[in-house]
Amino acid sequence: MTRKTGYVWHLRRLMAEHGMFATTELVPLLAARGVALSREQVYRLVTGTPERLSLTTLAALCDILGCEPGDLVEPVTSGPAGPVRPRRARVLPGPGQDA
Repeated sequence: MTRKTGYVWHLRRLMAEHGMFATTELVPLLAARGVALSREQVYRLVTGTPERLSLTTLAALCDILGCEPGDLVEPVTSGPAGPVRPRRARVLPGPGQDA
């Protein structure tokens, strides 16, 4: 079995904690930091989970929200932590057999 890694994107929650409820509020704030994204791109960034994100955009979001990258991206893993090895079977004596 393989170990799978993923992440949870917390941008929407962090925006709400800062009183920002419309995705369009981010457009001018990002533009002021040199990140030019359309309203549609910002909407997808807030409402979805991005597969790719530039470090410039991540740094701008952290500056806007006063947070660290780890506050926006929470890594999650599933599956075994190490190699999976079979357990050694223990044979018990049956009825009428000596131990």
